Amino acid sequence: MVLNPVISKLSGKLVVLASASPRRLEILNNAGLRFQVVPSWFKETLDKGLFKAPHEYAVETARQKALEVARRMPFKHLKTPDIVIGADTIVTVDGMILEKPVDKDDAYRMLSRLSGKEHSVFTGVAIVLCHEKENEEVDYQLIDFYEETKVKFADLSENMLWEYINSGEPMDKAGGYGIQALGGMFVEYVHGDFLNVVGFPLNHFCKQLDLIYNSSTSSSDQESSTVWLSHNGNHATSNLTQPSSANHTHHIQSSPSASPVHKVKRKSSETELNESSKTLVNSLSKHTGDKDSPNTTLPLMTSRGQVKELNVMEPEDGEPKKEDLQRICDLLDGFRASKALFTASKMCVFDVLHSRPGGLEAAQVAQEIKASLKGTECLLEACVSLGLLRSKERMYENTDMSTRFLLSDAPFSLRSQILHYNDTVWPIFSHLESGVLEGVSQRDKALSQTSKDQDTLHSSQDSKLRFMNAMHNIAKVTGKAIATAFDLSSFRTACDLGGCTGAMADEFTKAHPGLSVTVFDLPTVVQLREHFQPLHTDNRVSFVAGDFFKDDLPKADLYILARILHDCSDEKLDILLSKIADACTPGCGLLLSEIFLDEDRKGPSRGLLQALGMSEGKQRSATEYSLLLKSHGFITAHVRHTGNLLDAMLCIKA
Repeated sequence: MVLNPVISKLSGKLVVLASASPRRLEILNNAGLRFQVVPSWFKETLDKGLFKAPHEYAVETARQKALEVARRMPFKHLKTPDIVIGADTIVTVDGMILEKPVDKDDAYRMLSRLSGKEHSVFTGVAIVLCHEKENEEVDYQLIDFYEETKVKFADLSENMLWEYINSGEPMDKAGGYGIQALGGMFVEYVHGDFLNVVGFPLNHFCKQLDLIYNSSTSSSDQESSTVWLSHNGNHATSNLTQPSSANHTHHIQSSPSASPVHKVKRKSSETELNESSKTLVNSLSKHTGDKDSPNTTLPLMTSRGQVKELNVMEPEDGEPKKEDLQRICDLLDGFRASKALFTASKMCVFDVLHSRPGGLEAAQVAQEIKASLKGTECLLEACVSLGLLRSKERMYENTDMSTRFLLSDAPFSLRSQILHYNDTVWPIFSHLESGVLEGVSQRDKALSQTSKDQDTLHSSQDSKLRFMNAMHNIAKVTGKAIATAFDLSSFRTACDLGGCTGAMADEFTKAHPGLSVTVFDLPTVVQLREHFQPLHTDNRVSFVAGDFFKDDLPKADLYILARILHDCSDEKLDILLSKIADACTPGCGLLLSEIFLDEDRKGPSRGLLQALGMSEGKQRSATEYSLLLKSHGFITAHVRHTGNLLDAMLCIKA
């Protein structure tokens, strides 16, 4: 096969895959390619409406990913790759592009559209060749192509759809299915490259590598266009002979010795990199002059790799943009909105309204919550504006969202968490200036009657129960998404470290009938768990009292760490992860659940705002957590962004 001769030519070269997809990693590993994984920071937010054909969107996204990594590595990683590979897979049906579902309802909509129909799977691939010069400049060449595979689904029943969706498999896959796993049971036929549907067109990729490294000896009669990029955005076109194929290659730039391709000096400042990269990944790959590409403003290239957009319209007379002003006002009023929610929850406004179907007038609510009429009216109107209540003819009632999350006895109630924010987090954040200046938590200053020690922090039974109730709320809301994130059928016993009331453990036993879970938490927590934990007739959830920093851990095949590591200092992290590693044998699992920051640490805001609490720990990205766990002998198998409040990562002990 063409890959074998190419492999020897890649020996000693730094090949980088600009993707965290475990399926692409597996395909390329199995082909014998040796490479590093550097996930792209490019936000996949291209406007699909600008592209005439679906494959153009996939190719453009692949370009963006590869170019971003190729440009970032010399500065952030202090090394220049030889080859960067970017890819993007999409599913199209009825003229609609389907990417990864955002939640289960979205997965249902996608799979329903595919039911009984033939659809196309496109993977766009971009290969960036990087050539470092003696003057510390880097020449970039861009080759891109796409592959299309036709797939036909059988007619899917409702039961089959939801059983598959609840397995968790659809959530990180284009079109909402994995053909190489459970999703394969839906498929009646495949016309084309099977691996393309999995996530990477290996055959076409090998042919491109053969063309790149053996072009002088290739023989065929088909030609593709070659585009050269100059510094000012101009281009020239020539022809390059390539093997005959039914697949599609767009643009191949000439070798660096023959073309004035885009250059960037490695010694440019990091500030310049950050500023220019934002525009580079959104405009550089449109330089090629492809008449089928969407119309965009041609970027002006400087000799240092900076990109400047032309014809950018500024608001007349220097007036601020309306959306910018609104955003600032939303932030200014954010604390008022939070406090309105806290106050309405603490005064049981939502419970009162729920107890009287048909709604209540402000005076009736005021009487029930024992508050002034004026204050109650203001609070109710504010809640209406926030979407928490609705009003008609001066009668107030809960919205569906409030009924689901804000009632005391709702299955997914967040009321206790809201009260925790009001009574504990709000006072701490009122001292944020001091926290930023000192770099330490302001808990002692804000809550003068407390201590850093958790056991004394919640010294009275009532305060302990309030804290546990808040943790119970979060576990109920996030538990199912975490428990169903991965196939855990190979594990028989699990230990939920710091599992509090056992709500998370409940979800794991529901999702995995063959799994039993031991909750390991402090003695005071275990003593009070009967206030929350229902009786289990099958005894698959049990409790053991202890301190996971000091005591031996219960034996298990799988250890669960949910919302633990972000609060731990480096010293405590090392103690805890070392204890888990010592308790594990090869093949044992570690399931981590936290808020995973974006790789560029620009979001999500929930995680970054939580970090302002200045705990002794820190918020991390999935890659940072993966490296942390790798240092303790755990290899990351899967990462899942659940679309819920917490993300998940499954690691295996090497």
